[in-house]
Amino acid sequence: MVKPRIYFDNSATTMVAPEVVEAMLPYFRDFYGNASSLHSFGQEAKRALEDSRAKIASLINAHPEEIIFTGGGTESDNIAIKGIAYRNKTKGKHIITSSIEHPAVLETCKALEKEGFEVTYLKVDANGIVDLGELERSIRKDTILITIMHSNNEIGTIQPVKEVGKIATEQGIPFHTDAVQSAGKIQIDVKTQQIDLLTLTAHKIHGPKGVGALYIKKGIQLQPIIHGGGHEKGLRSSTENVPGIVGFAKACEIAKANLEKNAEHMQKLREKTIEGVLGSIEACYLNGHRTQRLPNNAHFRFTGIEGESLILKLDDEGFATSTGSACSSHKLQPSHVLMAIGLKHEEAHGSLRITFSRYNTEEEVDLFLAKLPGVVAELRKISPLWNRR
Repeated sequence: MVKPRIYFDNSATTMVAPEVVEAMLPYFRDFYGNASSLHSFGQEAKRALEDSRAKIASLINAHPEEIIFTGGGTESDNIAIKGIAYRNKTKGKHIITSSIEHPAVLETCKALEKEGFEVTYLKVDANGIVDLGELERSIRKDTILITIMHSNNEIGTIQPVKEVGKIATEQGIPFHTDAVQSAGKIQIDVKTQQIDLLTLTAHKIHGPKGVGALYIKKGIQLQPIIHGGGHEKGLRSSTENVPGIVGFAKACEIAKANLEKNAEHMQKLREKTIEGVLGSIEACYLNGHRTQRLPNNAHFRFTGIEGESLILKLDDEGFATSTGSACSSHKLQPSHVLMAIGLKHEEAHGSLRITFSRYNTEEEVDLFLAKLPGVVAELRKISPLWNRR
């Protein structure tokens, strides 16, 4: 019997949409000019660049001139956090973030600590939500930045971004949020949510890899951390990746036009999966908030088995899943996110992340739900952790 080949790891990356590929192709083949050149080839590329900037801005209700292009989410996070820190270091050196951020934020903050900055890492509750009271109590006279992710890449919990934005605005502190998992899946409005800086990336929404963007609210000043020819308002010197940016814009355009429909579809798959898994397998639990979570994320833990073994066994059966962040998948330590929500080491090691896209189907979920209980039972049979319970 031919095994299925089903992709349930869409928080790691997504398939590039066929419409996106089609939109990009002319900019490899026909309109290949450098957007900084004065001749007609260059001006064609420049027009595509500015048209794309407007489409990407529209996804988050920003102005086109508030968007700069980058090489991806990690680069956007670095430009935002270090840019604010270096620009404002004479005013203060205190930054507030959460304990469950993506390594692109946590490692940037740790690098700044080595340069003399102080960082407060807010705790989260058992669902992965930051405590707004602790945020307010952590603000100091020398606080120069609050950076809290829009939604978590592992457990899918959505943060109270609007409330964080309100607190930051009232205190006059710039607020940055990493929204690479939220953008294109849930509504983002930088104005109503009072966001000053926001990180985006293309490959999480069926765009190409290697392209990102940073929203910078008009009036927010950053110190450049990349130096060169002065592209992107001097904040990201490097010849713009026009084909990739055109693809990113097309992905945003599609995501915006179908936001509600796609979210409803993915949420239906998510709910079917959660109910199916929790209803058919003993000693398994859902991680993250039951409802305040991304529509495409279902994250479980299973007593008595290792997540890595489960991933490999499921891959043998034709299902691509993960334990958590693809960016941390080669580390042996338990997930910092799962430890932060209060799990024990052995609990954190038995996790499974299922993340859907608009291309997944109910039939694929049915196949998965039919296969998973047997896979878990097989692994538990040989697990000393399960047998000595």
